[in-house]
Amino acid sequence: MRIVDVVRTLRWSGGIAVVLFGVVPAVMVTLLVAGGNTPRSVGLLLVPGIPLVVAALVCAVRSITNPDPESSARWMRRSMALVAGADVLMLGGNALIRMAGS
Repeated sequence: MRIVDVVRTLRWSGGIAVVLFGVVPAVMVTLLVAGGNTPRSVGLLLVPGIPLVVAALVCAVRSITNPDPESSARWMRRSMALVAGADVLMLGGNALIRMAGS
């Protein structure tokens, strides 16, 4: 009997989501700060935001490479939670700082 891993495509989709919703916004905010298109205080949001995205990437990789579906799901949930926290911190903080500055 052959066991089919039905979660495999979800693992890869979760990894792609971490890149799209974690890495890309972090790079965009970094480029905004480096280009001077946003207040300098937004750069302070990158200090905790980037480690959250890196931790999310590590969790996503552990989820993708883990053969146990339940353990893999736990790692992916952690990864998604870290990405959500990083997005709220960096993008939400950027929006709040911009609104307060204008």
